[in-house]
Amino acid sequence: MANRIDDLRGLLRDYGSALVCFSGGVDSALVLAVAHEQLGSRALGLTTTSESLLPDEKNAAEAFAARIGARHLLVRSNEIHDPRYAENSVNRCYYCKSELYSIASRVAGEHGLAHIANGTNQDDLGDYRPGLDAAREANVRSPFVELKMSKQDVRDSARAMGLELWDKPASACLSSRIPYGTSVTADRLHMIGAAESALRGLGFRQLRVRYHDNLARIEVASAELERAFAERARIAEVVRAAGFSYVTLDLEGYRTGSHNEVVRLPVLRG
Repeated sequence: MANRIDDLRGLLRDYGSALVCFSGGVDSALVLAVAHEQLGSRALGLTTTSESLLPDEKNAAEAFAARIGARHLLVRSNEIHDPRYAENSVNRCYYCKSELYSIASRVAGEHGLAHIANGTNQDDLGDYRPGLDAAREANVRSPFVELKMSKQDVRDSARAMGLELWDKPASACLSSRIPYGTSVTADRLHMIGAAESALRGLGFRQLRVRYHDNLARIEVASAELERAFAERARIAEVVRAAGFSYVTLDLEGYRTGSHNEVVRLPVLRG
């Protein structure tokens, strides 16, 4: 990993200055950490906040930036008020990222920063991610893609650098829990967020609460499925308290990209 980290250091140093779109996940955290290390005050982390971001994730992002001493801004984003986003078509992520990069471009200009960087890694290119189109249109740089670093490379590098979140589970925005074609609303995002926070409070680490009207479909890591079934009564209780009427456990467990399994299937509006 030493060579991979040195390559990343050299690349970000060559940027000269950078605004890092920092979601709080391990990918963008590593970019921010190395950018701060190499560029100092010429690096700035940006986290946009909205109803689709769990408060716990916002707090974690703030805490991480403070621990490493990086400059960090929180800016409100309003993608949920864009009808194209709220209607939740398969291109929803494009409108979300367009809003993010529009804000990032403005902030970078205000601070005189030459580049905008994100945490996209090489593995991300193999999934359906319309947000990548928004990044290309906004001339956002992806240092891990430039260096052909996979998700495992990122985790290994973060661990080698002593970043405590090197093994943090992936956490996409809450809107990704709502099936395509079912509109995104603040109330629905609140229900999902409250349910997921409650399940994390029970000790589950890798999870998703998928919204299906008044039914919650819960995905947990395969290693946690047996425990989830054993604690099904408690799980049902806390998820119902978040506003759902029915609670189910997905027997396939958590898997990356499950939200996109139905991209080619008809979707319902409502």
